[in-house]
Amino acid sequence: MNSKKRAFFKKKAHNLEPIVRIGKDGLNQNIVQSILDAIASRELIKVKILQNCEEEKTIIYSKLMDIKDFEVVGMIGRTIIIFKENKENPSISLEWKNI
Repeated sequence: MNSKKRAFFKKKAHNLEPIVRIGKDGLNQNIVQSILDAIASRELIKVKILQNCEEEKTIIYSKLMDIKDFEVVGMIGRTIIIFKENKENPSISLEWKNI
C-alpha cells in the first residue's frame, strides 16, 4: 500500500467509531474472527486497543500485519485502521482505485 492510499484510508476512517475492542485478554482467535466478520460487511474498520490490554500495542499491530486476510492501514495512538476490499459491495474501494 503506497502513501497516497494510506492517507486516503486514514481520512476516510477519521469519522468512524471503533467496531472491535481488544481488552485484557489481548489478541486472540475470537478477536481475529470478530475483525474478519466486521470487515466482511464493511471495507474499512477501526480496532481499539483498550487501556487494560496486557499486550503491547506494537505487538498487537505486528500480529495483525501478519494476517493476510486484510490490510492494516496504520495505527494512530491505540487505534488500528484495517481495510479489505469487498468484491460484492464495493464502496470505498471504488473511490481509491481512482487515486
